[in-house]
Amino acid sequence: MNLSLAGKSALIGGSTQGIGLAIARELSQLGATCILLGRTQPALDAARQQLDRSAGQSHLVCLADQTDPAQLQQSVQNVLANGPIHILINNSGGPASGPILPASSDAFLQTFQQHLLANHQLAQLLVPGMRQSGYGRIINVISTSVRIPLKNLGVSNTIRGAVAAWAKTLSNELGPDQITVNNILPGFTRTQRLSSLLEEKSKKENKSTQQIEEEWKAEVPLRRIGEPEEIAALAAFLASPAASYISGVSIPVDGGRTGSI
Repeated sequence: MNLSLAGKSALIGGSTQGIGLAIARELSQLGATCILLGRTQPALDAARQQLDRSAGQSHLVCLADQTDPAQLQQSVQNVLANGPIHILINNSGGPASGPILPASSDAFLQTFQQHLLANHQLAQLLVPGMRQSGYGRIINVISTSVRIPLKNLGVSNTIRGAVAAWAKTLSNELGPDQITVNNILPGFTRTQRLSSLLEEKSKKENKSTQQIEEEWKAEVPLRRIGEPEEIAALAAFLASPAASYISGVSIPVDGGRTGSI
């Protein structure tokens, strides 16, 4: 099986922590040159130091806020001056929790920009280089909510579903160029976001975070919380030559929790 990413470059969103950082580590171990996209220079620099360089890579950072289209455009264009980027990992932190009816229009608009519009902008910037180089992978880290909406995540459920529809449409359009577009749907994964959701639910229900976590584990057939590295393993496979005939799909990585086929 050809999993080598030697000679390939990857732009990874949200790459200073959690799932994004785990993906960057995995891709670098397969030989990819990684460009870490994030909002904080010290965090980007610290993350870059954690990446494998055994294939002679010189990893880069891309300082930009995905809610600022002008800044994102300029920063990515600066990186593209070094050559095409073959792999795009669209990954960004989720919006605040809460029911859907009280959610403000601004909450929807900000999340739409941070996720769908930023993803689209990055694809527009990177696809020409993918076409020219003859290799392209677009991988979106979304949520199992695109299959079954999750409780108390009204804005997130809505925008994540829009991203999945965008990705399927894009996969159809880019298929003739042999560029694949796929979605990863993480379930409960041990990240800072999960910790914040645990704390919030703990306070709301007057239970300990340990109690809440045990309740969540009980919903998962594998009876545990996933690790970022387990999401990264699928991302690395989808980014590799071995996954060249997989496109337009959404794959849960959730220990079997999602109740659909």
